[in-house]
Order: sequence, then C-alpha cells, then structure tokens
Amino acid sequence: MAVATSAQEVLSPETLWKLNRVTALGLTKDKKAIVYKVTTPVMEENKSNSKFFTIPLTGGTPTEIKDTKEVLVDKNVSPDGKFILSTQEVKTENVLGKDIYADLQKADAQVYNGLDYRHWDTWNNGSHNHVFFAENSEKAIAIDIMKDEPFDSPQKPFGGDEDFIWSPKGTSIIYVSKKKFGTDYAISTNTDLYEYNLESKTTKNLTEPNKGYDTNPSFSPAGDLTWLQMKRDGYEADKNDIIVRFKGNDMNLTAAWDGSVESFKWSQDGKRVYFIAAVDGTQQLFEVNFPGVTKIAVTVKQVTSGDFDVHDIVDVATENFILTRTDMNHALEIFSFNTKKSTWQQLTNTNEAIYSKLAMPKYERRYVTTTDGKKMLVWVILPPNFDKNKKYPTLLYCQGGPQSPLTQFYSFRWNFALMASQGYIVVAPNRRGMYGHGQEWNEQISKDWGGQVMNDYLSAIDDVAKENYVDKARLGCIGASYGGYSVYFLAGIHNNRFKTFIAHDGVFNLESMYGTTEEVFFNNWDHGGPYWDKNNAAAQKTFTQFNPIKMVDKWNTPILVIQGGIDFRVPIGQAQEAFQAAQLRGIKSRFLYFPEENHWVLKPQNGLVWQREFYKWLKETL
Repeated sequence: MAVATSAQEVLSPETLWKLNRVTALGLTKDKKAIVYKVTTPVMEENKSNSKFFTIPLTGGTPTEIKDTKEVLVDKNVSPDGKFILSTQEVKTENVLGKDIYADLQKADAQVYNGLDYRHWDTWNNGSHNHVFFAENSEKAIAIDIMKDEPFDSPQKPFGGDEDFIWSPKGTSIIYVSKKKFGTDYAISTNTDLYEYNLESKTTKNLTEPNKGYDTNPSFSPAGDLTWLQMKRDGYEADKNDIIVRFKGNDMNLTAAWDGSVESFKWSQDGKRVYFIAAVDGTQQLFEVNFPGVTKIAVTVKQVTSGDFDVHDIVDVATENFILTRTDMNHALEIFSFNTKKSTWQQLTNTNEAIYSKLAMPKYERRYVTTTDGKKMLVWVILPPNFDKNKKYPTLLYCQGGPQSPLTQFYSFRWNFALMASQGYIVVAPNRRGMYGHGQEWNEQISKDWGGQVMNDYLSAIDDVAKENYVDKARLGCIGASYGGYSVYFLAGIHNNRFKTFIAHDGVFNLESMYGTTEEVFFNNWDHGGPYWDKNNAAAQKTFTQFNPIKMVDKWNTPILVIQGGIDFRVPIGQAQEAFQAAQLRGIKSRFLYFPEENHWVLKPQNGLVWQREFYKWLKETL
C-alpha cells in the first residue's frame, strides 16, 4: 500500500536526465564478478561523470573500484603476455593549407581531391586511425602495422577495439579496415579482415572475395576465425551472418535463418555460438550449433523471449549467462539468465530509487493489417494511470534507419515512457524496413521510401484511432532521420489526419541530400542511383515521386524542425530548406538548432532543451 501511494509521480524530462546509464565491461580475471560502469549526467556542469563497480555473479552488494585495469582481462595483451595492442591517429596525407604550404601557417584552407572529406561529424584533416603493437613494457616503442596507409582501423566513426584482435598464438594481428580512399571509400561498404604477421611484417587480406561488410573478428575456443559478414557492396542493412573459417573453408552458420545478427559470442566448449538479433519487435538471445566436421544439421534456436531487449552478451557460462536488458520503461541493467530454468535475476538496479516513485506507462502489442494484406506489429504505449473512458492526444512515431529494429529500446531522447508520461498515447509501427520480421520485410523499403511504408504508417495510426480513447482531432506525427523524412513526406499526403509535426535531422530534399551527405553508398542503394541518371527508372521514381520537397505545396500543418549543426549524415541544409519552405508558405513553424551536436543530441543541457522544446511545441499545437 505504501508503494502504491508513493508511486504517483510520472517521468519528466528532468528526471530522465537524472537516470544512471550502465555499461557492462566484462568479468573479473577470476570470473567471480562483473565489472561495469555507471555514467550519470551532471546537468549543472553540462557533462557526465562515470564510476566503476564490481558485483558478484550471484548478485549482492556492488563494490566501487577506482581502476578497471587490475581486475579486467586486457584483450589487447597478446596470449603470451609479450605484446600489447593500441591505436592512435596518424597523419598520412596533407589536406590542410598550412601542411601543404609551409610559409602559410595561419591559413585555415583545406584541399581535397576526392570524397570522404568529412564523415559523421568530423572533417578529414589527413589523419587516420592505425593499429600499433609494442612489447608489454612502459618504455617499449610501438610499431605501426598500417604504416603510411591512408586507411582506418578502428573504422570511423564508431569503430573501437572490437576491430582488432590477437590470433590465438599471438603471432599475428587480425584487424578490420576498408582499404579504399576518397570517393571509392564513400561509395563502398567493402571492409575486410586483414592479418598482420609479426615475424614477416606482411599483411594478408583474409576476406577479399566478399565485397560487403566483414566485421567483428573473433576466435572459437578451438582457434577458428569467426566474424560477421554482409554480402553486397554498398548495402549497409544487408543480412548479417556468422561466418566460421573451419579447416580452410568458410561456413555460414546463419545462412538458412531468416534474420540478421547483431553480435555473437562462442560457448566455452566451442559447440555453439550465441547471438543477439531482432525478432517480432524485441531483441533476443539465440543459439546456433557448430557442426564442425560432423554431418549434424545447423539449427538456430531462440533462447530468450519476452517484451524486453537483450543488448549485450557479457558471459556465456555453462548455465547462468550474464546479459544486459532494457524495456520501454527501464534503462539498461545487468541480469543473470538461467538457461535451464529460463529464469532471470536482476544483478544491478541503479535507478530503483527513481523508478519506485513513478507510475509507469503500459505498452501493448497490436497487430494491424496493412494495405497489401500483411500483419504488422504496432507498439502502443499508454499513459500512466490510463483510463479508457478518457480521450488522449496521440503521436505517430516514425522510426529512423530506415532499416533498424523498433524494439523494447530505452532512449534518452526518443523516450516512449516520457512521451506517455506527459499524457500522450504513442503509436510505434514496425513498418517496412524493420529487422525482426524477415529479410524480405526489411528490404522492402529500399528504393521505395515513399511507397508501401507510408501506407504502413497510415494503417497503424488509422487503426489505433478507431479506439474511443484516442482523440482523433489531436493526432501528431514525429520522427528523426528517416523518421524525419517520413514526417516531411506525410505532411504532404496526410489528408488532414495530423494537427502537428516534429522532424529531427530529417531528409527533406533527396537531390541536395545526395549532393552533400558523406556515405554516398547509402543513397546509391536506397534511392537506386544518382538523380542525374535519366535512364535509371528506380532513381527517377525516387527523386520525383518520393521527394518531400515536391509536395510542399500541400503542406498546411504546423511543424517543428530540429537540426544538429555538425550532422554530416543529414546536413543542415535539409532542415534549412524545410523550415524556409514552411515559413514562406505562412505555416506555423519553429527551427530548433544545435550548433555543436551531430545526428544525435549528446550534451546534457542540450538534451534537456530538446525535451522542453519538444513538449512545449506539442502543448502549443496539439
């Protein structure tokens, strides 16, 4: 009764930005405890602080530690302990004016002879990430295994030390790199696995025949090289499979399984591989057996199930696995999962004090029939203390990607619990382009951005709007990236369904997007080619029928446009064009600009401004 009485608050933007954020780092060297990091935003200082902890595998009281080096196994130390890997940026080309002309050291000019002159949120200054190795001592001299190469490992912008590993005997280094330069780099996804031999100082391409992504190298307990692979060059959302190089042959363990792998880890006995993948609006743990030389059929099995997301495979012990989880009401925490009993034990609970005071929203599964007769999952998130006899303003949420799963994730910006806690029903459809519903469903959005997927959106909101508790006169539409594109497109075809729109870093003009974005391979694949190719029917359809700028004459609804100043994926001009069009057409509109943010909003105070402006706009217009 005391708990029910106290849990009357609802989640607010300010409370959201007080939540701790957990990162699992691994097991201690003795494998008796888990090491993890807790990061907490400090709003007054506009930064986040981190602390490190250990907690026993069986649960209990966490212990704060000052440094993780003494307790964690360092995967960058060679198996024999002689050498250690590291990375650093190395200058490999002169692009700055002051580098080219020694007498002009105050010049801030930049000179480029090809694309890849900027990526994500950073301009290319002529430096690339390289992998180094050195003797495992303080005064050792590090050796650059990619000397003079204008290529990156770890891969930019998001690669980390998962991009390089030691071979089991410590005689070579395996690393990921896309060894293409300039314009060739910008139009390709062809990363490969390379092996650098310490004795011969030579490098070999291990995956040259494959033209798509080769990533995440690992070794089985028996020493078999394992990695994730996509087949098609230029297609970043291709089916991601687990490949094992066994006795000189590459075995695709997930070829016959209709899904895409996110990450994986070998079992301790080497008989199976565990992996994470999206399925039916969630992310779950799966296993696939490794047949080796036997004739046993390869079989994929789903290990976990429920309305939650499994994010990280920290450890796969004999019985109790260490995993991380989220759901739409709870940020990431660390759990133990008993594979024999299918039971969960929550090991960390860093936000319990906050959650205990909150009345939580309720989320429901709803299956909607699409215009082409398919069954589509739609997540419906209802406000805390929901009363079906009341009417609620309702938001159609448009997911970005465009090919990304819409699951039980917990975002610190697009947070469904926060939206529902402000009194809005949220409708989140698993429209075309969502992982977890088969590869055909996922691929159907490519070259069809404004086609069936738009019907999917409208089918979802129209179906939920039949409920008496939905205020049909107060429907809004929101989204970022491809979701922002969806907002701009729906603004021209919604037939007065929506009363307000919010688009964050959305694609507005496909032609100028093609001319200014950095990863050109994405536009080539999803749009069918360049806008100037008049003989390419797919591209011409995209740039005419599916281009939001072509439908501005039909806009008649208030719109909030949000943009990051150093977003080079969807550059600022997209937002400027959209806002200017709305203003010049006399439509109520607002431009929320973050000069130092990229495709995301990362600084705490900017994040809170984002939340406050988001809900202020909804209050004004919905």
